Amino acid sequence: MQTTQELVVIGHGMVAHRLVEAVRARDENRTWRITVLGEEADAAYDRVGLTAYTEHWDRTQMVLPGSDYHGDPSVRLHVGAAVTGIDRAGKAVTTADGLRFGYDALVLATGSYAWVPPVPGHDLPGCHVYRTLDDLDAIRADVQTALAAGRTRAGVVIGGGLLGLEAANALRGFGIDAHVVERAPRLMSSSWIRRAGHCWAG
Repeated sequence: MQTTQELVVIGHGMVAHRLVEAVRARDENRTWRITVLGEEADAAYDRVGLTAYTEHWDRTQMVLPGSDYHGDPSVRLHVGAAVTGIDRAGKAVTTADGLRFGYDALVLATGSYAWVPPVPGHDLPGCHVYRTLDDLDAIRADVQTALAAGRTRAGVVIGGGLLGLEAANALRGFGIDAHVVERAPRLMSSSWIRRAGHCWAG
C-alpha cells in the first residue's frame, strides 16, 4: 500500500504557489498531501503587479489563477494562518490559532520583508510599508482621512527603487503630492535599468 507523505509550505506568495503547482504536476500518483499556510487573508496574488490594485481596488483581480486549489483533495490551503513555531524534532508546525500540522517535508516560502529604517517615528500612525494588499488599503484609508480633515496633501516615500517609485505614483493617484527620498545618488541605483535613474532624477 502506498503511503501518503505530508508536505507543509509556510507562505503563500507567488513562489509558494509555483512550488505547489510544480509538485502537483510531477506527483502523478499523489504520494504527497500538501498543506499551505499563508499568513495573509488572501490566496496567492500578483505581488509584482501590486500597484495595479490601486486602479480597481478589487482583490479578486489580483489573485493568481488556481491559487485556491478548489476541488483538489491533495492540497489544503489555510489563509490567515500565521506560523508561530516549528518543532524540528517532532516534525510539526504550529499556528497562532493553535493548529498543529505534521510534516515529512517542510518548505519555508515566506518571501522578503520590507526593511524599515530604525529611525524615531517609524512606528507612528501614518507610516506604512508597501508590500501587501492590506498595506495599500491602509495607506488609502489614511490618505482619505487626512484629505477629509484638510491636514495634508503630501506624502513621503523612503526608497527610490522600482517599488518606491510605484508607491509614489500610487500616492499621486490618491490626489496628493509625493516626495521620494533615496540614499543613493540616483534613483533605481540597484536596478538593471539604472541609467534611467538619471532621467527620473531630473
